[in-house]
Amino acid sequence: MSATLRPQLRELRGTPWHPHRGFETVTYLIDGTFVHRDSHGGGGVINGGDTQWMTAGSGLLHIEAPPESLVVSGGLFHGLQLWVNLPKSDKMMAPRYQDIGGGQVKLLTSADGGALLRLIAGEIDGHQGPGITHTPITMMHVTVNPGAEVTLPWRTDFNALAYALAGRGSAGAQGRPFRMGQAVVFGDGDSLTIRADDSQESRSPNFEVVLLGGLPIREPMMHYGPFVMNTHAELAQAFEDFQAGRLGTIPADAR
Repeated sequence: MSATLRPQLRELRGTPWHPHRGFETVTYLIDGTFVHRDSHGGGGVINGGDTQWMTAGSGLLHIEAPPESLVVSGGLFHGLQLWVNLPKSDKMMAPRYQDIGGGQVKLLTSADGGALLRLIAGEIDGHQGPGITHTPITMMHVTVNPGAEVTLPWRTDFNALAYALAGRGSAGAQGRPFRMGQAVVFGDGDSLTIRADDSQESRSPNFEVVLLGGLPIREPMMHYGPFVMNTHAELAQAFEDFQAGRLGTIPADAR
């Protein structure tokens, strides 16, 4: 697995219609409302706790934005978007859209009740999340109470990182500190440990962390703009196909 974190905590705005090919966008919304639509017929509305998993595959056009009512009211919008690479064998697959509602995720707790886990995709300790992935991936949102610690079993062939959505704490047996807006990368091992500081910031009562990792693809990767491919020639072909209109057209009622 390879992924790029794209935190979104900013002025309410969306994107114009734009293309993608060769990877997946995974949008996890913590607060607010987001509307998605694409040229392949996928789309919908996601709210706090929901995940939108869009496989661009061979290519499509899409648009994403908060609804106008939320822009006008100035409401809170807080989310995270991952760009997840596809293996070479799947880069030209047909596009696909998964709408994973907050009520569909697998809810788990640590043995002492100090941590709540929302398993979005993959497997942890025999439990399976609802997200369908093309390479083995685990993604979850972990809420750790002040002073609490959670240790999770982890596949030794997976990489792993944790990104702090809110609050502060530490990671690993050595207690490396990190806080909101920071990420930590774990080394080799068969378990991961996250601990919340005894006192948290006023903005969040708990330590909120997205934990993710997966089996490395170990293939060449070339990235430029909205395309993630294996070679420069494939990137050039993606741009040529987009300019020729082969990645889809904007629906007539959206122009």
